[in-house]
Amino acid sequence: QARLVESGGGLVQPGGSLRLSCAASGSIANVGDMAWYRQAPGKQRELVASITNGNIASYLDLVKGRFAVFRDNSKNTVTLEMNSLNTEDTAVYYCNAYPAIPHYWGQGTQVTVSS
Repeated sequence: QARLVESGGGLVQPGGSLRLSCAASGSIANVGDMAWYRQAPGKQRELVASITNGNIASYLDLVKGRFAVFRDNSKNTVTLEMNSLNTEDTAVYYCNAYPAIPHYWGQGTQVTVSS
């Protein structure tokens, strides 16, 4: 079974960009559809973007046109490119399967958008 480790978060000014990476210890091709989720303080975790094994991506309406999700099954990585960030994007970002598998939740990576 895959273990997922997120990285790439940080502090960025509004309008800035970040690139998040998710590295799996096992085969994400075997996992199937993958996704990025986020949880802001005081809010429920939400689905941000998903990508099928066939590279068909879907996005939360709030991030459409700003975020892009990619996967590389040969490297067992899933990437989330985030542009035009705003303060409402501040959250801990997690990768997981889609639908999420409970024991795949990792520590996540913190993204803070602030001037």
